[in-house]
Amino acid sequence: MRTQVGIIGAGPAGLLLSRLLHVQGIDSVVLENRDRSYVEARIRAGILEDHTVQTLREVGVGERLDREGLHHHGIHLQIPGERHHLDFEALCGRTVWVYGQTEVVKDLIATQLAEGPPLLFEVSDVQPHDVHTDTPRITFTDAQGTAQELHCDVVVGADGFHGVSRPIVTAATGGKVWERVYPFSWLGILADAPPATDDLVYAWHPDGFALYSMRSPSVSRLYVQVDPDETIEDWSDERIWDALDERLGLPGWSVNRGPVTEKSILPMRSFVSTPMRHGRLFLAGDAAHIVPPTGAKGLNLAVADVTLLSRALVRLLQEKQTDLADAYSDTALRRVWRCTHFSWYMTSMLHTVSARQGGDDFDHQLQLSQLRRVFDSEPAQRELALNYTGLPVAG
Repeated sequence: MRTQVGIIGAGPAGLLLSRLLHVQGIDSVVLENRDRSYVEARIRAGILEDHTVQTLREVGVGERLDREGLHHHGIHLQIPGERHHLDFEALCGRTVWVYGQTEVVKDLIATQLAEGPPLLFEVSDVQPHDVHTDTPRITFTDAQGTAQELHCDVVVGADGFHGVSRPIVTAATGGKVWERVYPFSWLGILADAPPATDDLVYAWHPDGFALYSMRSPSVSRLYVQVDPDETIEDWSDERIWDALDERLGLPGWSVNRGPVTEKSILPMRSFVSTPMRHGRLFLAGDAAHIVPPTGAKGLNLAVADVTLLSRALVRLLQEKQTDLADAYSDTALRRVWRCTHFSWYMTSMLHTVSARQGGDDFDHQLQLSQLRRVFDSEPAQRELALNYTGLPVAG
């Protein structure tokens, strides 16, 4: 088999990169170890930055987003007894959309299968080779159990945190990894309940953080902070709803309850690996970095990565110029670290740490002071709005 760009991973990074290259006339093949139904069912992020929305529209996969997505002009920040709205459009001229990552992936897969390039599910034993040369290749076993070899000009590892690509880069380059594991997790639910709020609510509470989000006019997506050693079995539906009422409630307002259709616990970590390239092997998305979801940056960072990378690969493969490819890692990492800082800022401002884990009321007062600063200061609100709606993609 022969193609220009071999892409490992059919998450949003790999699929969107393939689409971006396709509209520029560059061939690719996407390899995915899971089946289509699994990939389309993975529950992930739901907030799309302004740049992400524009990019999806430009490559022809924004029609359903425009029809079914929820256009949001800001967020609410809350402390007990107080809720304050930040109007992003007024503060920075940008907005966000609520449209689940699962839906983005479904749209990209449907377009890819209808128009190409090839997308192969249920492959195994995927391994890049010769990535330090101009003629890399990927060996794998296809869904029928046949050994295959894909010859490429470039390999892209968009295969996530547990993929095969990043270890090759770090081993070859002596790369560095930074990681911070937070002492709390999110318990998230999907519920068949109409949202009781116009925009998302991020709530600080002494019992722990809570987030009121949504997926559609009839489906709510809600989260409560829990200890990392807790399990789904520790939290009945009733206990979750009671915690949400306690942490999000205001006089005369409460959450809308409904049947819980999905429940999961998400550990919280920040992770950055550098560099994001070795030879003709490039990393994108979760293969190179992970952020806690508080800043709504994970999917959007992946989109920024592949936007930069697609420009670099077009220049490399069509114009035979290496400048953007050589600069890709440094350029992408500048934005990665900015978004990592914003995600840390939102996480540390809104989550409480228990006394058992070293937290105390002094920390709580510092958090409340920071939140009140945002409530009262237009420059502080504007800085939050600029970061939340998405910084420019350089390159």
